[in-house]
Amino acid sequence: MAAAVRPIALTGLVVAAMLAALWFAGDLEGIQNWAALQQRQAQDLMAGSLRALRAGQPGALLGLMAVCFGYGFVHAVGPGHGKLVIGSYGFGTQVPLGRLAVLSVLSSVAQAGTAIALVWSGITFLDLTRQAMTDLTEDHMTTISTALIALIGLWLAWRGARMLMARAAHDHHDRHHGPDCGCGHAHGPTPQQAVQTRSWRDAILLMASIAARPCTGALFLLILTWRMQIFGAGVLGTLAMGLGTASVTLAVAGLSVWARQGSFALFPQTGPLARVGQWLPGAMQLGAGLLIAAVSAAILL
Repeated sequence: MAAAVRPIALTGLVVAAMLAALWFAGDLEGIQNWAALQQRQAQDLMAGSLRALRAGQPGALLGLMAVCFGYGFVHAVGPGHGKLVIGSYGFGTQVPLGRLAVLSVLSSVAQAGTAIALVWSGITFLDLTRQAMTDLTEDHMTTISTALIALIGLWLAWRGARMLMARAAHDHHDRHHGPDCGCGHAHGPTPQQAVQTRSWRDAILLMASIAARPCTGALFLLILTWRMQIFGAGVLGTLAMGLGTASVTLAVAGLSVWARQGSFALFPQTGPLARVGQWLPGAMQLGAGLLIAAVSAAILL
């Protein structure tokens, strides 16, 4: 990594480490309380926007979209697993920022889609009440989502462990044969080769785990608009919520990739520490996976 870029990359690692430390220490509780208060206020504004829309007031639909976007933003600022999954995955794997950004947006939109499908099918086919759908979300879909996230963590941890074992095998071979022995054996992948995880399987698992638990605010909006016979406005508002949520997860995705680059900047590409740096990709993926699995297990238990 170029010397001019190294301080910028290291700054990302420091910022991410400070935020993680504050989160685990519970020092971000004030922000979470503020987010909860803003969500309640946004729900009141939502109800007002819906009344204006029902009355045919000009600009009411646009106002509803703005309120819903803001609700999605403050909802994402509060506690939730979507940020943990996106952030840990972005830090632990060599996924490009552009791909991670698209994955963040698609996951939030998929979560909105789950809410739309749940309300539409729940009312149309099962005649579920608002309380029944909320209970279904909180009691069952939350558990499914958390379990899926835990499985993702275990999968990433296993993949990181395999990378470390492969690194150990290559180092053992190097000690006995040397890099120029002519044996035809690959003497270890580069860090970039070792941590490439660009499969659609990763993307599908990540999106499914986040989308499995719809936002209760979206359920509130959709059920209300169904009763008011303006369900289309509720669908648009729910999608706007998803985009508001995505604005936060995008920031987390960017910070996670920035922190990952800072981790690699700690080790030079040449010299004695370069070999130590080759162990970093596997260790980062193992650590990220174990963190996801541990937090999810604590919630499930």
